[in-house]
Amino acid sequence: MRALIVGAGIAGLTLAHRLSHHGWDVTLVERAPGPRPQGYMIDFFGPGYDAAEAMGILPRLRERGHHITEAVLVDEDGRPRASMGFERFARSLGGSLISIMRPDLELTLSEALPPGVEVRYGTGPRQITEHADGVRVTLDDGRTLEADLLVGADGIHSTVRDMVFGPEERYLHHLGFHTAAYTFDDARIHAATRGRFHLTDSLGAQMGLYALEGERVAAFTVHRTPDTTLPADPREALRRTYAGLGWVVPRALEACPPPEEVYYDHVAQIRMERWSSGRTVLLGDACQAVSLLAGQGASLGMGGAYVLGAELARADDVAEGLRRYERRWRPVVEERQRAALTGTSWFLPDTPARLRLRRMFLRLAALPGVDRWVASSLSGKPTRVVKDLVPVTTPGD
Repeated sequence: MRALIVGAGIAGLTLAHRLSHHGWDVTLVERAPGPRPQGYMIDFFGPGYDAAEAMGILPRLRERGHHITEAVLVDEDGRPRASMGFERFARSLGGSLISIMRPDLELTLSEALPPGVEVRYGTGPRQITEHADGVRVTLDDGRTLEADLLVGADGIHSTVRDMVFGPEERYLHHLGFHTAAYTFDDARIHAATRGRFHLTDSLGAQMGLYALEGERVAAFTVHRTPDTTLPADPREALRRTYAGLGWVVPRALEACPPPEEVYYDHVAQIRMERWSSGRTVLLGDACQAVSLLAGQGASLGMGGAYVLGAELARADDVAEGLRRYERRWRPVVEERQRAALTGTSWFLPDTPARLRLRRMFLRLAALPGVDRWVASSLSGKPTRVVKDLVPVTTPGD
């Protein structure tokens, strides 16, 4: 069996690993010219963590992880107003949490790919034609590929989804936010943020800062806006929107790199009635985007890819595998999407009353018993979907 996966992000790389493991011939194409360095820190836990453990890459992820002791809300002078300890949050999740930069997660997955997986950067689908026995895809570079399965793992603005299922506006639901991420070097800000994730305690717009290796600092921003278009110059838009936040934010904005080095996008969900059509299936944010503020896109992308690979391996044919994948994985995604809609108002309050409630919420997280409730409120209900698909081995296997 041959699979063509469009999108060399977290979901696409994971599926390439799993399908190759199950004996498929896999080609992975990515429109970007190479691995993308832009990204942000993620708290990696849940079904993606279970998938990483089953794939044997957890030790490498831990090596590349960052030790974050707590998340702190700070005022315009940098004084703490509330905090939540990461160790307690991790214990509430069974200790299964790694703070890691998204590009480092992708790098680890790329390094783990079996030798037989073909990866082609700088190209994507130009034409998709489905026939009785598979799919024919013509790429931008002129190459034509035949596959038994086409997978669109090309993100929230998926080209495969547009070409097979219809235009983006049918499925993309804006949540009323824009978000951005970038990195820069600054010794002063690095010293002020080392070991903790700092988030401005502000209304309508906020910046998060955390220290990386050397004097490198990562910035994460989110602000409320009804605008569904993206700015032509992300750096200028960031400097205009966040200039009044105080503390070290003006300094961080001044250090913002050129627009092409800034990640900038909507905060949105993708909601679809079906994830497959014939021999084409969608994966990750292309069909199940929860929202960046929910913090589980990477985990769900990996978990969904693991489930898809396992169900295709267990099924008698591709069609059955796709049905089983959606039947098993859709309830997990829909539950996380519902939780995310509730969590957005908590993540970025729009009134002073909600701002005070957020501080109280974080302080309560330090209380025994309440910490588990807070963790489930932030992360959604635990699921064993991935663990239930991991083969059980016995000594001597």
